[in-house]
Amino acid sequence: MMLRPKLHDHYIARTVILTVLATWGVLLGLDVMLAFAGEFGDIGKGGYTINHAIAATCLTIPWRAYNLFPTAAVIGALLGLGQLAATSELTALRALGLSRRRLSISVALPLALLTLLMVANGEALAPWGEERAQSLKSARNTDMVVAEYSGLWAREGDMFLNARSGEQKAGNGDHWLELRGVRLFQFDDDGRLQSIANVGLAEHRPGGWILRDVERTTFSAKSVSRTKVAEERWDSKLDEAALAANVTKPRNMGSGELRDSIEYRKRNRLESGDFEEVYWGRWFYPVNVLALCLAAIPFAFGTLRSGGYGKRLFLGIVFALGFWVLQQVFSKLAGIYHFDYRIAYASPPAIMLAVSVWLFKRKSG
Repeated sequence: MMLRPKLHDHYIARTVILTVLATWGVLLGLDVMLAFAGEFGDIGKGGYTINHAIAATCLTIPWRAYNLFPTAAVIGALLGLGQLAATSELTALRALGLSRRRLSISVALPLALLTLLMVANGEALAPWGEERAQSLKSARNTDMVVAEYSGLWAREGDMFLNARSGEQKAGNGDHWLELRGVRLFQFDDDGRLQSIANVGLAEHRPGGWILRDVERTTFSAKSVSRTKVAEERWDSKLDEAALAANVTKPRNMGSGELRDSIEYRKRNRLESGDFEEVYWGRWFYPVNVLALCLAAIPFAFGTLRSGGYGKRLFLGIVFALGFWVLQQVFSKLAGIYHFDYRIAYASPPAIMLAVSVWLFKRKSG
């Protein structure tokens, strides 16, 4: 039978949402203030002004909200249910015949809606804000380089690329990657060096790679030849995202970029653990939030039988912190022992939900 929302469901949902939003606002406000204070030391460097600091800090708010939401959700849910318990409203609802399971659903549904909004935020607005914030912070450098590369190495099949420096540029509604001091090393199937190309400037435009001022030395079995061209196109699957991933923090990338970076590294037998950790963490984000909140709810229901809600709230928060510690341990173990990150991220919610079920059965209404 399909559960249809009733008056008590709306009431519980409204209470929980208000306490979650209030908790979220306090945590986010403190985090933003600390971040803004941390920008003071850079004001005056290059062209970096206080307006840049304000804008850069504001642009990071979506990402900060994404990271703080799980903590705000569990604390806010416990505070909301505690408020209902303190006024005996939970007792009245239980007296009407509502089970703990039904009350838990009333709590989980509004949290699920907020979680979906945060998932969308983590895929679109948060990475965009981080990118723009880094662009503003580049004003601290007199050369206005947005993303600076030093000793960049990349591989695509039998071709190895090395670049001394580079930058991401934007103009006329377009953006592209420029690499300078580029050397391309091409090998055959036997590992023999076939050619070395010294490239003055390599640009990744929407149509592909353009190499400028190319001087190529080709090695054959009995001779060496050298050619020079002013410009040539380079047909390569090596894209801008794959190169930027070498210096961009994986957590600031969207899931699509993370997936492309993982495939690129696996295709070229490169380490992809850091990207897989963030990628699967992104997918398990909603599962973790809901599992964490559901696992902590029994601490609120315990107040129906006995007092001491402050103590139970504290235990619920400790329970939540234990969840995140457990998740961090599992994810790091996955990186060390190279087992599937999906197992690492699925295990803590499964453990916590099992404990939650046990607590539900143990506590009486």
